[in-house]
Amino acid sequence: VEVVEEAHHQARSEALEHISFDVRAGQLTALVGPSGAGKTTLTYLIPRLYDPVSGRVMLDGHDLKDLKIDSLMAQIGMVTQETHLFHDTIRTNLLYAKLDATQSEIESAARAANIHDFVAGLPDGYDTIVGERGYRLSGGEKQRIALARVILKDPRILVLDEATSHLDSESEALIQDALKRVMAGRTSIVIAHRLSTILAADQILVMDRGRVVEHGTHSSLLAEGGLYAHLYETQFKGEHERETEAAE
Repeated sequence: VEVVEEAHHQARSEALEHISFDVRAGQLTALVGPSGAGKTTLTYLIPRLYDPVSGRVMLDGHDLKDLKIDSLMAQIGMVTQETHLFHDTIRTNLLYAKLDATQSEIESAARAANIHDFVAGLPDGYDTIVGERGYRLSGGEKQRIALARVILKDPRILVLDEATSHLDSESEALIQDALKRVMAGRTSIVIAHRLSTILAADQILVMDRGRVVEHGTHSSLLAEGGLYAHLYETQFKGEHERETEAAE
């Protein structure tokens, strides 16, 4: 069980104040809110990229500050907006998640992330050099490699900032399918930019100006008619209508 209580952090121009919420094992928690609300800063508290100035962040009843950093990081997988790839082979980039992974494990993770067929079709396969920061790959390909890396690591907790970059419909579908596999049964905290993620969430935290201003499910928050309802109308309703039309 992961718990964040009364966490406060000052970072650049962003501040978190009086943040308090629980995330139960296996739950999907979606963070939504306007730009600059503090969503990214909040997720950075979990792997201790930042520490709260006051209060505490807890895992299984233990303050994160009392845990060895190596032990903590072994339990957390992060996928950020910017996919970090090294100027090396696809295989080596995946092995950073698990240095002793077998080829079979690598391919299994890649299949789950919907990237194996693409890699296998390259002349050098998993020995293909991706270039500095992965410049030889498309945005969707880089995202799926990042997801494969997390799957290979198999962490208890997933911290994910969904990419907002525009993808073609095929890449988007492949990534959405991979995300479902990554999050299934795993404690996940996601900065959500896709309606499908929000609808699947066990709880939604609505942030504004460094605070959690609303907390609930999609239906309960819509009924409140507050900030979430406004965000839904302005950002997500069109997506919902397009998905409904496509289903029909």
